[in-house]
Amino acid sequence: MSTQPQPRPPRSAPTEPDAAGPTDLWAIVDALWTWLDANAAHGGREGLLLRVLKLSEEVGEVAQAVIGATGQNPRKGVSHTWEDVQGELCDVAITALVALRTLTPEAEAVFAGHLARVAERSSGSAGAGADVR
Repeated sequence: MSTQPQPRPPRSAPTEPDAAGPTDLWAIVDALWTWLDANAAHGGREGLLLRVLKLSEEVGEVAQAVIGATGQNPRKGVSHTWEDVQGELCDVAITALVALRTLTPEAEAVFAGHLARVAERSSGSAGAGADVR
């Protein structure tokens, strides 16, 4: 018998939302976070940093899809569709929300508060040319 602890077997990914019913965004984000944490190769600060760095990878995939959809690489030509770009943008949003959930269990409230501040700044009350970041 080995004295080494056995790794936890990977859990299956969270189930997809029912197409007929409403999607609970934050329940899915929390389920993805739970699944990723249970199956993470690295934890703690390193795991957090890698989760945030994942955003860069996803943004790169958006760029690759845009280049492919516009045929800007003469060697590859048109290799992607605008639907591919949409999917990659969704991956960026999901990855960002999961990274936020990794930082705080109050991700939904943090996001809602930040979104409200951005909406207020961009509604004209902050003046013309307001920064929407």
